[in-house]
Amino acid sequence: MSRPLQIFGFVVLLVTLGVAVLWVMGRGAFGEPVGPGVITGPRIPPADVAGRFADQRTAAERIGIAAPKQILFGDLHVHSTYSLDAFLMSLPMMGGQGAHPVADACDFARYCSGLDFWSINDHAISLTTPRWRGTVDSLRACQAIAGEGDQPDLVSFLGWEWTQMGTNPANHYGHKNVIFRDLEDGAIPTRPILATPPPEARDRDVENQPGPIAMGALAVMTGAQGNDLARFFREMIEEPPCADGVPVRDLPENCREGASTPADLFAKLDDWDHPALVIPHGTAWGLYTPQGSSWEKQATSVQHDPKYQKLVEVYSGHGNSEEFRDWSAVSIRSDGTKTCPEPSKDHLPSCWRAGEIIRRRCLDAGETGPECESRAVVARQNYVDADIAGHLTVPGVQLEEWLDSGQCKGCFQPAFNMRPKSSVQYMTAVGGFEDPKDPVRLRFGFLASSDVHSSRPGTGYKEYDRVEMTEARLGSSTNTALGGHDTRSAEPRSIAFDGATSDMPFFGRNEVERAASFFVTGGLVAVHSAGRDRGAVWDALDRREVYGTSGPRILLWFDLLNPPTDKPAPMGSEVEMASAPVFEVRAIGSFEQKPGCSATTVQALGPQRVEWLCGGECLHPSDERRQISRIEVVRIRPQVKEGEPIASLIEDPWQVHPCRPDTEGCRAVFIDPDFESSARDAVYYVRAVEEPSQAINADNLRCDRDEAGACAGVKPCGPEPRDAQCMAETEQRAWSSPIFVDHGRGML
Repeated sequence: MSRPLQIFGFVVLLVTLGVAVLWVMGRGAFGEPVGPGVITGPRIPPADVAGRFADQRTAAERIGIAAPKQILFGDLHVHSTYSLDAFLMSLPMMGGQGAHPVADACDFARYCSGLDFWSINDHAISLTTPRWRGTVDSLRACQAIAGEGDQPDLVSFLGWEWTQMGTNPANHYGHKNVIFRDLEDGAIPTRPILATPPPEARDRDVENQPGPIAMGALAVMTGAQGNDLARFFREMIEEPPCADGVPVRDLPENCREGASTPADLFAKLDDWDHPALVIPHGTAWGLYTPQGSSWEKQATSVQHDPKYQKLVEVYSGHGNSEEFRDWSAVSIRSDGTKTCPEPSKDHLPSCWRAGEIIRRRCLDAGETGPECESRAVVARQNYVDADIAGHLTVPGVQLEEWLDSGQCKGCFQPAFNMRPKSSVQYMTAVGGFEDPKDPVRLRFGFLASSDVHSSRPGTGYKEYDRVEMTEARLGSSTNTALGGHDTRSAEPRSIAFDGATSDMPFFGRNEVERAASFFVTGGLVAVHSAGRDRGAVWDALDRREVYGTSGPRILLWFDLLNPPTDKPAPMGSEVEMASAPVFEVRAIGSFEQKPGCSATTVQALGPQRVEWLCGGECLHPSDERRQISRIEVVRIRPQVKEGEPIASLIEDPWQVHPCRPDTEGCRAVFIDPDFESSARDAVYYVRAVEEPSQAINADNLRCDRDEAGACAGVKPCGPEPRDAQCMAETEQRAWSSPIFVDHGRGML
């Protein structure tokens, strides 16, 4: 054999061996599995736990509440690195600290944020059989530490996230947390139920899954973390799907069970027959929600089950999904075709802004006015057709060029690219009219939580460390590392984006860089509970005697004083009456926080773990309370016929009750004088608003406004530099659950 042939053969052999090594690495052969971790913190001393209620009782008595239930604070939306996106964000190559397993969440809830209860909600799609077993074992260990009997220091609930993302408004149902009351064998499902994507998305996702060679190349570039990622991914995609049409208890343990719609999910939960709650969340968040999406399609007896869906998440670290606005990101004709709506005083559609960016570039390039107008028209339509990937139709665009397009102006810490017809107010107002005489109503109690992806339940107790205590890392650094960063040069024309044929990764399709300015510290759920034990907390959730806060531990009571029964009806109640309802609301501001952590926490976790897990800052209340500045009342009159305009049914605020400067709280009594004559049902809830304080990303894009008040420039806040906190003044708040008052037309 000639020497050139020998060299060629040697090169071929080396390449073959290299490919083989990459393939083996891409299969995760050298990676370590993710485990549930080890809980390090002991039980909180019972006297410290008892002191929490003693402080509440004293405050309640001062505002006139003689025998208050306990108000317990929790977080029902927590991810560990058992979730794929959380695992990615934890990697050092993404700027992460490393793995944050389920055990970290237990320690954080107990000692950093000082919660009374919490739940784990990793994405079901990531929960293989070993990971689900690890989750159950870790939750049981956390609960065992909490103490037996009716005074545990912490109640831990088991659950997962059903993460459904459609490709258009018709097949998008959104994300829902599934939570179970119990932890014992025989009282929990054998496996979680993931969201099966629509067929068109299923085909696309299969085609875009990275192969072993690509994962191996990533492992070579990133070392041990890439090997761990390859193993995590292989374990996730190789567990076989469960067979269709088989009762859940007859399926093997190690298969992936799916449900494509809420109706399918409810049917499987019925099959399991365990006490459970299904909590929609992030409903108005436009990062993944198709433009024009509406919750109207879920106001049906098929896609809504009030046995499970009793609560909705109003607010989280992904922003506020409460408020409705009478505009849309897209106009959808009766035949299903989409166009770009014109801007209004209250909203600048991103599709319209795309046209303006292209028009300006076109004119700068010396083209004629008619030509540039034609290109602007194409750009607007290209954006609309690309939906959530619309930003990719403007090559080389900078974040600042979008101004505040697509955002809710005047909303409190709004969800990014807010979808108004998926807001909580819209849900409350819309009706389903399968039976016009008995419309379907979505009667949700309101709560808030964190949606944290670093095993840190209850992150909103202090405003610090934006990158670790919010999801800001899901911004430009993550997007760049995953191959989604737009490196194209700016061009004076739009480029169409076809999601069906593009190999763009998931995070690249989403506008994550601009969304980084909308991540805030998380909210809390509060329950009015008869006790601290698991059953008492669950019962409060089940009867909707709950409220949410934007992070601070505000105390809130909201009651109907004159129901048909012999005692006041609390928030979450449904009543039928004909006379004018009279309500009372009482609110007390949260404690100002002292810096650092208590000696008890440092002693329990150790200085190094306190610094690593808590960032050196814990719930550490002073004796001074913030003031409640006002009480806002919202009245919603649900639709009584199909097609009734929603905007006129939502009165926000309907009433405003200013509060005197008083750290002991605020009390307001009000009546609805129109109820008797209106002859229609009404829903009432309140917001207790605290005096202004500083918070991370409270001003989102930080607009510079011109003389007319329009946004003329922005200063978005990405994940770098790490020490940029992007603080701004805001008014933290608490949202009560509604009281639902049906008009008893035939009552005396």
